[in-house]
Amino acid sequence: MQRIDHPLLSPSLGSRKTLTSFHFGTAGHGPKVYIQASLHAEELPGMLVAHHLRALLEAADAAGHILGEVILVPVANPIGLAQRVDHKAMGRFELDSSENFNRHYPDLAKAVWPAVQDALGNDPQANVAAVRHAMGRYLRDWMPDTELQSLRRTLLLLAYDADCMLDLHCDCEAVMHFYTEEACWPQLEPLTRFLQCQAILLAKNSGSGPIDECLSGAWWRLADTLAANANPAPLPQGCCSTTIELRGEADVSHALAQTDAQALYAWLQHAQVIAGTQAPQLPVPLCQATPLAGSETLHAPAPGIVVFAVQVGQRLQVGDLVAEVIDPLANQTHRIVAGVAGILYARIRERYATSGAELGKIAGATAFRTGELLGA
Repeated sequence: MQRIDHPLLSPSLGSRKTLTSFHFGTAGHGPKVYIQASLHAEELPGMLVAHHLRALLEAADAAGHILGEVILVPVANPIGLAQRVDHKAMGRFELDSSENFNRHYPDLAKAVWPAVQDALGNDPQANVAAVRHAMGRYLRDWMPDTELQSLRRTLLLLAYDADCMLDLHCDCEAVMHFYTEEACWPQLEPLTRFLQCQAILLAKNSGSGPIDECLSGAWWRLADTLAANANPAPLPQGCCSTTIELRGEADVSHALAQTDAQALYAWLQHAQVIAGTQAPQLPVPLCQATPLAGSETLHAPAPGIVVFAVQVGQRLQVGDLVAEVIDPLANQTHRIVAGVAGILYARIRERYATSGAELGKIAGATAFRTGELLGA
């Protein structure tokens, strides 16, 4: 195991933060998997999972069982982790710019297309290598002028040539759920089984430029551009990425984290990144994948106290009562009902809502939304 500390650009005199990565196995030998936690810095379950996974990876590395390379970044956002206002964590948006730490990553397909459009041939793996080389050159040439941009660049430099990228997040109150792009689903379906996901949301492009889709999206975008230009050069999906939502913000316990770390380790064995005496048995899936465009976000029609009538993980039918929003001044109760059938996979932690505030999300099976599919 090797630890590398990456200094970020200093935003002010006398101040500098550092991103730390842990490297297992041998770079360039076998598949590469990149795993990071808590890019939204107040989402702590992934950080504890990374802590327990690190112990498993250290033991595997010492035994010579890592067949490829695994990079683990347990604290992916030291900037957000240090942000607090009135004793409350503020790790989702950078206070200086108000930008979401997991949005606005560069369009790598657009960035490297000029360099690769005439360089790709008949060999798929050679084409993957050429695209990765171009990505690496673009990222090394990128000169960030803010601390946030230097964080984005550092994370991408660690992950751009990974075969798989796992981004560990959580929701407010939620069951285990999973976001990935459609092009990645065949490769990542076994991971959802090991994690025992209760909702799986698929999209070709959810919008807003999150880091996972920056990495995986570059490949299908380049393939689409090749096709649009009548270029027959074959280009496989060189990176499959996912955002894994490890339940809710308060689900921070050794028992859950150890279970999740073991699940990730079993998947690494299944993916032949780590050797094992016996291949882990693939669990039975708990749910079917549904389109992210079929996910219904419930909103409060008026301000008031929120009283939920159902729990996360509960299957709902159209018209089922999900919550009441109660205005004690006007003595009014607003009923919020399910508009689609599916699992209530996430809901807010607060029990007071302003008008229009999000309350929860239901994984419906039929797409009905278009445009930007992610929230702020």
